[in-house]
Amino acid sequence: MNEAAERPAFYALRAGGWRDLVTLLHPPYTAWHLSYVAFGAAAAVELHPVRLWAALGAFFLAVGVAAHALDELKGHPLRTRLSDTTLAMLAAVGLAGAVAIGIAGLFVVSVSLLPFVVAGALMVLAYNLELAGGRFHTDFWFAAAWGAFPALTGFWVNALGIHSLGEAVAGAGVTAACFGLSVAQRRLSTPARELRRRTVAVSGEQRLADGTTRELTAARLAAPLDGALAALSVALVLLATALVAVRL
Repeated sequence: MNEAAERPAFYALRAGGWRDLVTLLHPPYTAWHLSYVAFGAAAAVELHPVRLWAALGAFFLAVGVAAHALDELKGHPLRTRLSDTTLAMLAAVGLAGAVAIGIAGLFVVSVSLLPFVVAGALMVLAYNLELAGGRFHTDFWFAAAWGAFPALTGFWVNALGIHSLGEAVAGAGVTAACFGLSVAQRRLSTPARELRRRTVAVSGEQRLADGTTRELTAARLAAPLDGALAALSVALVLLATALVAVRL
């Protein structure tokens, strides 16, 4: 059997029970995208801890739960044993919870959050349900929805406006940076998923200048991709934590 295909993702646990729920969350990627919310918050002139935690909670429910449940609903790419009914319920509850947090923010924080609440819900549905013939299920929309948008939301929830040129540059810069990071994530994760989930066999060998030969296998090809993704997920969470700690 293809060694790399034994698990559908480097973080996937053995199928069954509570392990399916953990795998469904895509822990490294969920943490990765939540770090963007913290980056955006840290770029604002004033950081409000309660607003940051609320934004993190909303994105955890929208991305970590709802979006990933909708992904698994289409063909079970993670090979979990969760039923379609369970996945649909998780998606509905996750998205409803995220929207509820956003609506509460309209009354507690600012009505200016309304476009973010609406856009966030639409992005989850448009991207993960591949609406409009899949036009929103592209690398660009992945980076915009799961990279730029969390960063911009984290920034706006705390700033509630642009008060100086420096703040504008910081907000735009962190949003663009998170877009770029998500593009990099996509460039690594797409071939890794193909190797683990769709590759039946790999043949050939690599010949080095010193005469050494190495057999090419799916596992060997996937290893550096998975390693880079795992390292980046940890590094970004640590960086986000450090930036928020400095601002508190």
